[in-house]
Amino acid sequence: MLRATFLAGPAMVLALTTLGLAPVAAQTSGQAATGPTPYRAPRPAAAPATPRYAFPFDERRGVFSFASGLEDSLPAVVQVTTLGASRGPTTGETEPRPLQGGSGVIIDADEGIVVTNNHVIDGGTKFTVDMTDGRLFDAVLIGTDKATDIAVLRIQPREGGPMGLSQVEVVDSDTLRTGDLAFAVGYPLGLDQTLTMGVISGLGRSGLGDAVEDYIQTDAAVNSGNSGGPLLDSRGRLIGINTSILSGGADPLGMGGGGNDGIAFAVPTRILMFVVGQLRDSGEVRRGRIGAITGSLTAERARGFGLGIVRGAIVEDVTPGSPAEGAGLRRHDIITRIQNRPVANAGSVQATVGIAPPGTRLNIVYLRDGREHTTAMTVEEPQAVRVAVGTSAIQAFGALFRDLAAGDGKGEQTGVLVAAVEGGSDAARQDLRAGDTVTAVGDYGVTDLATLAQALASDDGMTTLTVRRGDETLAINVGE
Repeated sequence: MLRATFLAGPAMVLALTTLGLAPVAAQTSGQAATGPTPYRAPRPAAAPATPRYAFPFDERRGVFSFASGLEDSLPAVVQVTTLGASRGPTTGETEPRPLQGGSGVIIDADEGIVVTNNHVIDGGTKFTVDMTDGRLFDAVLIGTDKATDIAVLRIQPREGGPMGLSQVEVVDSDTLRTGDLAFAVGYPLGLDQTLTMGVISGLGRSGLGDAVEDYIQTDAAVNSGNSGGPLLDSRGRLIGINTSILSGGADPLGMGGGGNDGIAFAVPTRILMFVVGQLRDSGEVRRGRIGAITGSLTAERARGFGLGIVRGAIVEDVTPGSPAEGAGLRRHDIITRIQNRPVANAGSVQATVGIAPPGTRLNIVYLRDGREHTTAMTVEEPQAVRVAVGTSAIQAFGALFRDLAAGDGKGEQTGVLVAAVEGGSDAARQDLRAGDTVTAVGDYGVTDLATLAQALASDDGMTTLTVRRGDETLAINVGE
């Protein structure tokens, strides 16, 4: 009976009937009463003979189960092992050794295409794929995309016939709603294939790092070893690839020691399939540019602009001659929608531009002086411009630099502020972060934009930035 209290309408009636329970029968007229009239629960409304959306119920076993919707997808979930040269002291052996492992999922059985995370295969020279039926295959790397943490492998067929692989069905992640059921599948903590259940806790999550981010958040249990495994809907269809967790400051999955705290993130299929398609076609992801560097609208900055919203992306600067300039965008415009998708922060813009090939036309809604405007621009081919000097900012290595201001909370520090970092850029790969303060370039001290421009102009190779981050002073190499 306790289980039935968690079920709605028709499902509750189904549960009661299956368990052999029914409301107390009404006493017939003329029958002598033998005691106090017992409490009789109201009779539930009759359930349809075959409820269209009844809670999944296995009549043969008499249990509620999602197995029938998921079991065809589980053979497509594989364990990925990355092998390479040992990172510690060597013994003189040349045979690759296991470096790390994770999970993956087959999306094309005929071609043996496996999707996993970039951080699962990073540093590897050889890869193996373990199937649920005990078979072991070698795999080759087709390509990776650090900006989305996606990698694509191809299983190598053995001589003597077809591989007999399974694949998952892929569904558009834009159809998801918060509250949908979600199932994470993988090989966590050294265990065999493991399935956990939760819900979609949120959509469009970003701001977790300097990458192309538009994550699905779920509370399905995800742990180290789940990296690269699928997030499935209740019909066993692929909706995302499990990528990272938040756990008391833990590192991304497979790279730290944090446990599950019910906050996990998955790359949605909307981004995933764009990346996989490009990697399969050319081995790399070709992204365009719009020539606008954006930062996130925080509560503090919203108050400075006199706005009553805290969701949006601030245009920090616009490159001369770029699509953004041609569309009329200016510094301090607030982008609120792009391609009819709400913009939560700068990550939302990066996620849309990051999967827009050159030639794509983007529709944008933005605020200027509190009034809403609309515009459109066409994404163009990326240009190999090392340093672009604007009137109020400098763009270099995929980062935007501006002078320090009183509201930046840097106290008596001198230097220039890293206002924003573009996902997938050289700056992002080298871990330069928004909020860092650059105090020197090589041997040249930096006090403002003018001295930064001079220092960058005199150094056309690899550049070492001296950066203040909190109480730390770091040396970051960019421009390799």
